[in-house]
Amino acid sequence: MLKVTSARVLAIGFLAATGFTATLLADHSWGSYHWARTSNPFTLKVGDNVSSVWDPYLAGAASDWSGSSVLDLTVVAGRARSRTCKATLGRIEACSERYGSTGWLGIAQIWISGVHIVQATTKVNDTYFNTATYNKPAWRRLVMCQEIAHDFGLDHQDEEFDNANLGSCMDYTNAPDSNQYPNAHDFEQLELIYTHLDATSTVDSTASAMPPAMGQIAFDTRAQWGRLIRSSANGRAQLYELDFGRGNKVVTHVFWADPDADAR
Repeated sequence: MLKVTSARVLAIGFLAATGFTATLLADHSWGSYHWARTSNPFTLKVGDNVSSVWDPYLAGAASDWSGSSVLDLTVVAGRARSRTCKATLGRIEACSERYGSTGWLGIAQIWISGVHIVQATTKVNDTYFNTATYNKPAWRRLVMCQEIAHDFGLDHQDEEFDNANLGSCMDYTNAPDSNQYPNAHDFEQLELIYTHLDATSTVDSTASAMPPAMGQIAFDTRAQWGRLIRSSANGRAQLYELDFGRGNKVVTHVFWADPDADAR
């Protein structure tokens, strides 16, 4: 079981003790989407399909989010090819690759049945992370931390890029140094999302009633994401939904790169 470091715990405690979270009252769950499970805390597997450069950032995000009282993430061998990053029932697959000049830094996708997440992926695009703008630990840490969190139901705390940082990786920013990790409000939101228990579990499950087409589409281009249902003011944070009917859908969170950053 992975846990946050004592230094991170002290930092979270400091935020709570100083009343910092009192100003962060906005709900930032991703709709009502969550993994079904019958007990807390539950353990969610994250398949490692990332490069050795990304391994410490994936491990760090798993450790940081495992500081939650309701959730533990454990990094396991990946089952996907990095290029296609095909989802696996019952877990998250995390992938890194040179996906090309797609415009996006990172993508989180969840497959939904009703309100329950049944599988999820996180993809980070090395075409941009190999540029001078994004090839920095702070950017890698923020994007991995944020995209993994989308895969278990957290949304952004804030989508303004130029305002003051909130000290959370769920806050968009152009200066990520102080937005690399979860903060106390993120953990409070996770507790709210996962307060109730379910009669069945989608965690580590191999059973699903999803239509077969949901597992056949690549979902790696904008044309395959369905309709745009939300966009930040500057268009760099967007949410798409492809609806297959009867409560079955694929939802895609997109973190777009700064258009002034050159892709290589």
